[in-house]
Amino acid sequence: MSTGCAICEQHADQAGRGLVAWEDDLWLLRHHPSPAPLVGWLLLDAKRHVDGAASFNSAEQSAFGAVLQRACAALRSASGCERVYTIAFGESAHHFHMHLVPRSSQQKGTSAWEVADFYREVVAERIAGVEQDAAASMVSRLARLLAL
Repeated sequence: MSTGCAICEQHADQAGRGLVAWEDDLWLLRHHPSPAPLVGWLLLDAKRHVDGAASFNSAEQSAFGAVLQRACAALRSASGCERVYTIAFGESAHHFHMHLVPRSSQQKGTSAWEVADFYREVVAERIAGVEQDAAASMVSRLARLLAL
């Protein structure tokens, strides 16, 4: 049965559980599904169907900063990236999800706003996405770091 929300459906899809690095009662941290633009391109999703930060309940609002900081720190450690970009638009899916993008100066085409063009090129299959094995390995590293 379809809920009409792609993110809610992804949360319910047991086949995609291998992409989940961490979750609690409010938040779910997962690797971007295929085609993933970069190894370590993560999504931090509200588990509840909520359209954006302005609609967070008090529990979500209280936990968000700590969860985001912890996820970004784990991604930096697991990937060795120099920065983690955080992006949340909310237009293609009206369910709060924040992209956590590992930024390395070694990866051409991903600096600042170029990352949006890079993303579109991967989705359009003009640039190859990451191998599923690489994404799975990153999820395992993140899960170990976040279990501490």
